[in-house]
Order: sequence, then C-alpha cells, then structure tokens
Amino acid sequence: MSPGTRTRKLAAVDLGATSGRVMLAEVGPDLLRIREVTRFANGPLPIWNGNRTALHWDVPGLFAHIREGLAAAGRDAGDLAAIGVDSWAVDYGLLRDGRLLGLPYHYRDDRNNDGVSAVHSAIDPADLYARNGLQFLPFNTVYQLMAEKQAGTLDLADQALLVPDLIGYWLTGEMATERTNASTTGLLGADGRWDDELQRILGLPTGLFPGLIEPGSQLGTLLPDLASGLGLSSSVSVNAVASHDTASAVVAVPMRPGSSAYISCGTWGLVGVELTSRVTDPAARVANFTNEVGADGRIRFLRNVMGLWLLSESVRQWERAGATIDLAELLEQAAAATPPAELFDTDDPEFLSPGDMPGRIAHWYAARGLPAPGGPAQMVRAILESLAGAFARRVHEAASLSGTAVETVHLVGGGARNRLLCQLTADRLGMPVLAGPVEATAIGNVLVTARAQNLIADDLESARAMVAATFPPERYEPRTTASDRTDFVGVSR
Repeated sequence: MSPGTRTRKLAAVDLGATSGRVMLAEVGPDLLRIREVTRFANGPLPIWNGNRTALHWDVPGLFAHIREGLAAAGRDAGDLAAIGVDSWAVDYGLLRDGRLLGLPYHYRDDRNNDGVSAVHSAIDPADLYARNGLQFLPFNTVYQLMAEKQAGTLDLADQALLVPDLIGYWLTGEMATERTNASTTGLLGADGRWDDELQRILGLPTGLFPGLIEPGSQLGTLLPDLASGLGLSSSVSVNAVASHDTASAVVAVPMRPGSSAYISCGTWGLVGVELTSRVTDPAARVANFTNEVGADGRIRFLRNVMGLWLLSESVRQWERAGATIDLAELLEQAAAATPPAELFDTDDPEFLSPGDMPGRIAHWYAARGLPAPGGPAQMVRAILESLAGAFARRVHEAASLSGTAVETVHLVGGGARNRLLCQLTADRLGMPVLAGPVEATAIGNVLVTARAQNLIADDLESARAMVAATFPPERYEPRTTASDRTDFVGVSR
C-alpha cells in the first residue's frame, strides 16, 4: 500500500539498560523529525532477599516515568496517534491472574549460573543451538526460567511477559509476545514457533508466554482510565514495534545488507550482519554467534560484545571514589594517551557484574604478567582500544561465517557520539566506519509504527534511505590498512 500525504505524531518509548527515554516524532512520506521529550535513569536495583543481595529492575518505577513522558508528548503533540515500546532483551515479569508477582530480575544477577547448569544437564549445548540458534549468554531467558524453576517461583505464575510486552500490557490490557524479542528467549524454534518440545525437555510449562505477534501489529488502544489520566485520547494506538532494542536499531541502520555490517553500540555492542536465513553450523556455534529475528523476518546474525558498560561502570567507580569526571575531557586525554601494549578481552565474564571495573581490568592484566593501564586516561584508552579490537574481530567473523562481503561498517547508538571509539574501530577494521544515527533505536521504533500507520513506504530499504537523508552519518576512514591488530592476549582467534 502506498503512503498517503499526511503526517502524524508518534511516540517511542525506548528503554535501555542504563537509561530510558520517551521520544516524539512527526512522520510522513518525506518527513522524519524526532526529539527527546524526557529521559530517565535506569539500572539494577539491589534488594536483600533473605540470604543475598539480588539485582532487580524497578519496572513499576520505569512505568511511572513512561506515563510522565507520554503525558508530556501528548501535550507537545496535541494529536498523538500511536505509541511503540522497545527495551533490552531477555528479562521478563512473572504474572498470575494478570498481576505482576514481583520485580523482574536483572540479567546480571548471579542466579543465572545455576540455570545454565540445569539447562545443559537436560540438553546438550550443541543440540540447543541447533534448535534455537542463540549464542551462549548465561542470562538468556531460558537459563533464567530454569533458575526460577529451581527456586520454586515459576510454580506461582500462569503467564510471563518480556519487558516491552509487560509495558504494552499495562498500557492496553492486552497480552502478546512480539517476535523479535521472543527470538532472544531461547524458546523459539527454527520454524518461528514456541518450541514446546524443548520446554517439555527442560520441564518448563508450555504456554507461559502469550502468542506471537509481528512488528507493526496493533496491540490495542490505551486503557480509558490511563488515557484520561495522561490527557490522551483512548483511541491512541499502541503498536508492537521491533521491540528488542537492537532489532529496532537495525531497522534504522542506513546500510546495504549485502555489503555492510553494523555495530549497535550502547551498554552492549551488538556486532553483525543482516541475513535472510539463519546460520547454525558448528562454526557459528563455536564462534558464539546468534540468530535473532529482525523486522520483516530478517535475521540478525550477530555477536554480543560487552560495550560501553566497561566505560560507564569505570566512570561510576571513579565517582564513587570521590573523583569528579568530565567525560568529554577524559576522552580528549584518552585520545592523547599511549595505547596499551596489549588489548584485554572485553568479553571476559569477570566484567559482567557491576562493581570496580578499573580494578578488574587492572587485575586482568596483572594475572597475565602484563602492565596494567595507569590513570583514568590510560584506562579509558585501553577500554576503547580493546572494544575497537573486539568490534573488528567480530565484524570479520560475521563476514566469514555468513559469506557477506563487508565493505563498510555502520556504528549506531550512543557509541556513535564517541569519536575516539569510532576512529579506533575504523583503524582496527581497516575499512570505513559510518557513525550514526545516535538515536537509532528510537528511530527504528518510530519507523515500524509509521509503516503500520501507512505514513511511509512499506519496504525497509525506503525507510533506511529516509534515515540516511535525515541523519547523514559521519565517515571515519582508517588510518591504517592492517586488519591484524585485532588479536587479544590469551584469546584464540
């Protein structure tokens, strides 16, 4: 269907692992404007549970911020037409009779280790990969659910909703599971359906997650009481978007899939290529690459890299120690600092949990008899050099494993603001990096809603062309041609 000539106001709720935002967009066939209405902090909430401190998400608190943001968006827009919600993946809320049973666990909580052991004792990891195509991450939903089963909490629930689906339920009263996020649970089979046989093998209840819906489907309209409280019309549509934030971000990558790779860089760095079919051969499993569903049924063949979590957690540690950190100034100092003699392995599990990140990085070097970075500037330089090396390594692996002839790499998300990281990544890759848009996730969220509202052309390539025209990327040319600078000490290639 061809788009009309009208423009409409759309809201994007974009929840990241360290912050959330509500964005307001005006979209039409030749128009894409988007701006931030409100931004709020997000992060792990430590709560004593009787024998240890567990990490949770304050999802009701996030919903309060979302309400405030949507009310503000409505006041600014005057005629808000639709809302889309995306968030980080894998985490969920357990419900009974429609009521949330407790605060959802944070994926960095230590309980996941027991879940991993339980899953792998029931099914061989190679067989699991053949079924779901997911890279091994100890916090994948399937492992978390097994931890719930062992704790007995799963017996209390009759439904589970992934975080964006939970927010959608609170907005509309309707339950569904959006497909791109479902593909990160480890419970979706190669046929695109819930793998009931796998759930029986693991002793998990089938039917725990609601039925699947596609990106762009209308979930419902705002609950009347909620709409009234927000000053919005109860006719405002809530559309399922590509609700896994990386899936939304990839929608907004202005790339040519046959010759491009992408890095969606925020708290995590997601490095991969877009394909039309899964790659689940043994080499992909050994390389720990994942096959997740994107918009229009495309496959996001990618690998997680620890991302800017390493930098943000380091800054938090220095601030906890009493330092005043000006990040822009620190990045300038890092650019002038001496590069580390060796890169560290950014994906070492030692760096997964919150805490003293600079101390852990220094310990990583010391444990291998290597000189650790000195002050904050050298530590930041080591972090960014090592991230750039990890990004380059994963791009080359994605290209090799998928048969994609990568010529250009697009870096989107918050990392696109980090000029030093972008340049170092181009240097390590030996190929151009095109940086931006920064708000790729929110833009992709809006574009999926706009397609559903018949405001823009229905094909993904047209949407990406609109992104490139509205948010021209910044080009970083490599200062070196060598691509062999991606080695890590103690990490096999």
